[in-house]
Amino acid sequence: MTHVYDNILGLIGHTPLVKLNKVTKDISATVYAKLESCNPGHSTKDRIAIHIIEAAEKKGLLKPGSTIVETTSGNTGFSIAMVSIIKGYKCILAVSDKTKAEKIAYLKALGATVYICPANVAPDDPRSYYEVAKRIASEIPDSLYINQYFNELNIDAHYQSTGPEIWKQTEGKITHLIACTGTGGTLSGSAKFLKEQNPNIKIIGVDASGSILKGFKDTGKINTSDIHPYQIEGMGKNLIPSALLFDKIDEFVRVNDEMSAYRTREIALKEAIMGGYTTGAVVQGLLQYASSHEFSADDVVVAIFPDHGSRYITKVYSDQWMEEQGFINNGVPNYEEVFKTEVIK
Repeated sequence: MTHVYDNILGLIGHTPLVKLNKVTKDISATVYAKLESCNPGHSTKDRIAIHIIEAAEKKGLLKPGSTIVETTSGNTGFSIAMVSIIKGYKCILAVSDKTKAEKIAYLKALGATVYICPANVAPDDPRSYYEVAKRIASEIPDSLYINQYFNELNIDAHYQSTGPEIWKQTEGKITHLIACTGTGGTLSGSAKFLKEQNPNIKIIGVDASGSILKGFKDTGKINTSDIHPYQIEGMGKNLIPSALLFDKIDEFVRVNDEMSAYRTREIALKEAIMGGYTTGAVVQGLLQYASSHEFSADDVVVAIFPDHGSRYITKVYSDQWMEEQGFINNGVPNYEEVFKTEVIK
């Protein structure tokens, strides 16, 4: 029998590439989206969850009934909770208060215990989700702290899976890879593999306005003046993760909340792809990159779409939320086309 699996974990990886046709029509290159929402946990984080947990099992660090602890903006938590169910572990997650209620409900539905922590505090503040997760892990016997931001297995998961998949799917023709950066594992691991195959492949990271990652790449220093609150979940950071290999990234592009939200909605309407907020961010980053870099018709660009839009229905896909942010009717080109709703009275 084919495509028959012992459990849902067998569905992780081997996600498709889908050509983008309308949102990238002004770019000469062929652009493909790597749809990580096709993983069973609906995000690229499934790859690191299974990889890190199974590596810990091989080292004897986990046994049935153990507790797994992690910080997450949502997606890593979903993936860890999913793997924990199948493998018989308890799951405790620390999330920031930027995380929407439906994401927290999803985590709880998968059996996770969730701690909500303030987002706009320093990483070393005892209330930050980093420090809360560390404390919980230190207090619970027989527990494992995943620590995705500083875990090299985060990189290795994508070095062994995402990068090789992209190389094979494009038949080695890829010329550019672009992805959002948070922990950095997805882009770093994929880039490491692809650069080994062809060092001329351009690697573009997309950072959030309000994050320090682009500034650190450009200057080698942390500029605290770059830090301010922002809405995009799962990308950008106010610390430097060791899972982000800056030497593998050729250039960073910084995007803002508003245009990333607009692109997310536009992708759904024009490509029928319901992506998360970072899906819009990576397309906005590509469009900004294309405005200052010339593509040829022979170029092949792969943009990693990291998760599914179902987790953002009350955020970026909500007209009310968009209005509350001041994103509708605010000078965005063609906003009527993207946000128009007919109301029958």
